[in-house]
Amino acid sequence: MTEAIERPASAAPPWEYASAPESTDIVRLDDRYGLFIGGEFVEPKSGRWFPTISPATEETLAEVAEADAADVARAVDAARDAAPAWRALAPAERAKYVFRIARQLQERAREFAVLESLNGGKPIKESRDVDIPLAAAHFFYYAGWADKLEYAFPARGTPAPVGVAGQIIPWNFPLLMAAWKLAPALAAGNTTVLKPAETTPLTALLLAQVMQEAELPGGVVNIVTGAGETGAALVDAPVDKIAFTGSTEVGKIIRRSTAGTGKRLTLELGGKAANIVFEDAPLDQAVEGVINGIFFNQGHVCCAGSRLLVQEPVFDALLGKLKDRLQTLRVGDPLDKNTDVGAINSRAQLEKIEELVESGVEEGAEIYQPECLLPERGFWFRPTLFTGVSQSHRIAREEIFGPVLSILTFRTVDEAVEKANNTPYGLSAGVWTEKGSRILHMAQRLRAGVVWANTFNRFDPTSPFGGYKESGFGREGGLHGLEPYLTFDGGAR
Repeated sequence: MTEAIERPASAAPPWEYASAPESTDIVRLDDRYGLFIGGEFVEPKSGRWFPTISPATEETLAEVAEADAADVARAVDAARDAAPAWRALAPAERAKYVFRIARQLQERAREFAVLESLNGGKPIKESRDVDIPLAAAHFFYYAGWADKLEYAFPARGTPAPVGVAGQIIPWNFPLLMAAWKLAPALAAGNTTVLKPAETTPLTALLLAQVMQEAELPGGVVNIVTGAGETGAALVDAPVDKIAFTGSTEVGKIIRRSTAGTGKRLTLELGGKAANIVFEDAPLDQAVEGVINGIFFNQGHVCCAGSRLLVQEPVFDALLGKLKDRLQTLRVGDPLDKNTDVGAINSRAQLEKIEELVESGVEEGAEIYQPECLLPERGFWFRPTLFTGVSQSHRIAREEIFGPVLSILTFRTVDEAVEKANNTPYGLSAGVWTEKGSRILHMAQRLRAGVVWANTFNRFDPTSPFGGYKESGFGREGGLHGLEPYLTFDGGAR
């Protein structure tokens, strides 16, 4: 038998990663993109355009139309004109259109993934393996329900579409959030006006091309681009429903604007999720879940596990493993297949992260960041964790929306529940333990819309997602995501 050759630990070569960039040749960008209204790209009545950039390089990718109130009104009129024919179409025929969109997303998956990373800054392996497949899965899922709505909600009466839906989506998951909004609305027979975020409009505009290829009737989906003023115009427009995903601050403004108007409203807002590790948890598995929970998509996740609650007996062991794991994270070019943490989405978001991290240092928390070189251009922030954090620290209370983890400790189950629920948010939570009974006990007591057990950031189109308190109301995904787009018996809700 050949004897094993022992090599001193000091002689072990360090892991080196060769650059593995994804080619951008598959993406063909126009110099300018108009508004998508009535099935065609049109010039904005406003006459205004704005640049959209790559956050990794700060280079301009294209110019995009900035819609004003008149442009939004034109899109709403197009949706209203298309509504009767789309509503009258046989549900099985509507399903075919939704199914075609799903298939086109699959066939053009690489193109969408590259463009999502190029315009949004997220690592290509996340766009490729998470965003695009999940977006297609949502269209497939709701295509299946389009001709079964009466069975989806038994004893509720005859289902009918609400009408015209105004949908406003954020910049952290541009295509996926578009799928979350559009797929159930179309399957239920509604027409829509979609407003993507101003920093990440390009995959929504590429989706508009897919709508054309699928021969979706003109006006069924309309896309208006712009910033906050465009979104406000859509909220104020004569639509039948508003669906918004974004910040709690803007969500409150929309709630006030729609009060008393009769418009349906669903809001998916901010979060400050607790990821709770008990002493009997499998620590290596928990470490990976914690890393995924806060550093996935640079922490640009509303349900990110930004508060880590660790039971005291395993605090030191878990902290050591976390620090070691942070040293292995690769920060850099989003289009490099080796990259774990990409670019921050915008300069404004980077400044917000920097300001909140500085407040953590000033308030006495202990900061840890791994050693890594950041690119000279673009918007970057090192993966960061804080220890010595109390409930009163801003970094423990406010949504940072970046790659920053605050670590607190607890002794008992009751203390863990109290600390986890001590937040104005209630979107998600995670529980790490070997005891199934403890998982069920915690899930009942945690005031969160989603509770993950021994995992984090797992999504499925069949499962509803949404929050409590300042994390909003209403659900997206599953049958729960269909209901806000339907009326029953001509108006019963």
